[in-house]
Amino acid sequence: MTETTPKAKTMSEEMVAKALTEQFKDKITDLQTKTRRVFFNVDRSVFLDLIKKMKDEMEFEHCSSVSGVDMKTNFQVVYHMSSYANKIVVQITVDVPKDVPEIDSITPLYGGANWHERETYDMFGIKFIGHPRLERLLLPVDYTFFPLRKDFEVGRRI
Repeated sequence: MTETTPKAKTMSEEMVAKALTEQFKDKITDLQTKTRRVFFNVDRSVFLDLIKKMKDEMEFEHCSSVSGVDMKTNFQVVYHMSSYANKIVVQITVDVPKDVPEIDSITPLYGGANWHERETYDMFGIKFIGHPRLERLLLPVDYTFFPLRKDFEVGRRI
């Protein structure tokens, strides 16, 4: 007789939201749930711990996208994390200050985040701490500007 690992219980949107808010309490804001979707903002200081929990304990096995947003006063990094087992996509928004545009990289946990983070760096200048190869992806390496920032001057060259 062979021993098998018990399959984790499928989690609903509400269960995912509750598990995350129990651990990260006041660090999660603007929480919403809809059919097969969970949306929230999380403080940058606990972001990587939250992602690790989602991967290790909640079966979120895929990073669907990472993108940047320039809100004029700050940046936002928006992540879409997918759980095929739970059939849920979670949208996580992290505010990143313009004076220190840095956030922990999730590429060591999710290899598929590699080019998403590089593109976000290339377009917005947001640095992903711990990324194995954070460098320009689309633009020439000698460019000193980030074209999707709101303060970018159209027609500007190096």
